[in-house]
Amino acid sequence: MSWAVEERPVSLEIPAGEIKGKMLLPDVETPPVVLIIAGSGPTDMDGNTVLGAVTIKNNSLKFLAEGLAERGIASLRYDKRGIASSAAAGQVEADLRFDDYVADARAWIDSLAQEKARFSGVYVLGHSEGALIGMLASAGNEQVKGVISLAGAGRPAYEIIERQMSGQPAAVCQLVKSVNDSLRAGKTVTDIPVGLMALYRPSVQPYLISWYRYNPQTVVAGLEQPVLIVQGDKDIQVSVEDAQLLKKAQPRATIELVENMNHVLKRCESTEVNEQQSTYANPDLPVMKNLLDVIDKFIKP
Repeated sequence: MSWAVEERPVSLEIPAGEIKGKMLLPDVETPPVVLIIAGSGPTDMDGNTVLGAVTIKNNSLKFLAEGLAERGIASLRYDKRGIASSAAAGQVEADLRFDDYVADARAWIDSLAQEKARFSGVYVLGHSEGALIGMLASAGNEQVKGVISLAGAGRPAYEIIERQMSGQPAAVCQLVKSVNDSLRAGKTVTDIPVGLMALYRPSVQPYLISWYRYNPQTVVAGLEQPVLIVQGDKDIQVSVEDAQLLKKAQPRATIELVENMNHVLKRCESTEVNEQQSTYANPDLPVMKNLLDVIDKFIKP
């Protein structure tokens, strides 16, 4: 069964400016509502990648929100500060911290929780890096009824970066580890070689320091709400092992592996890069129905 859906623009005032988003409201009385948090980098509320004037569209989070609405579940998704419609709320890169994103998510939760007459409960869903943001925003937060980690990493960011760089020459790997060790200790590094400047430029190092503080396993272990861990088995960015690490850290959690789902929540039966990339830029390919089913079951058991 599906319901008529109303889409409304929403906004959140923060000291840095205005964060803008969209709310989807199914025509049902007091539906549950899901706060959808996008992943890392220039990813907008629809799950698309914004590169200056160019947007690479896959519409993954847009389709996710629409699919939930068709099942009677409301949602709110938003452009993070500095991204797309929330660009004006951005700040100088050197001043940005991971905790800023967490504070924004908490503020959205507070806003939704105030509408008790409209919603039966607030759930938080984070995709990719957004999973860690969502878990941190939900920690100790009695306003959150359940937490969903969708393609969320099970390892801290510095470990992920070191794994991604493991194919480089030994000297590069050692340098990456050395820089990470310094950042983990809260110390910036000045002598970054040109080849690593994109990753470790001085202006981004404070953000990395703030991000490196968090281990997703520790964070998920501390959650008191019901937790759903969802992972696609054809995801080439986040592995099934990551989901299993989160489950091990939080034994009460429900884990669901979606067959043939990749990182942008689309069907892809291969981990071959060209086939994967074709789904990353396909704004018409729907998200996996099985994904919508497991989220629906978690929210409305």
